[in-house]
Amino acid sequence: MQAKAVAKSVRIAPRKVRLVVDLIRGKGVGEALAILTLTPKSSSPVVEKVLRSAMANAEHNLGLDTNDLVVAEVFVDQGATLKRFRPRAQGRASKIHKRTSHITVVLSEKKEG
Repeated sequence: MQAKAVAKSVRIAPRKVRLVVDLIRGKGVGEALAILTLTPKSSSPVVEKVLRSAMANAEHNLGLDTNDLVVAEVFVDQGATLKRFRPRAQGRASKIHKRTSHITVVLSEKKEG
């Protein structure tokens, strides 16, 4: 059985979130939480919140023990991009893309053996 949690339209670029997400892929839930707590990136609290949500889903909806969970899948997709303009020299303007992310965490039980 797998428990899943998704955070949509998080205002952090996917490229920056993937750096944090790659640290916890395949780890146990306790170890993943410890890594996220000590990681000094702006996206780590958001990923930690999604991980805790997936843990709560596993415990409440599926009746799984949270100590036996592993981060089976974790990935980041690109969301909608907010397009803005910034004034530049000599009356010009340049585009600014404010990117958003969809963060998905899937937890499963540890394989015995």
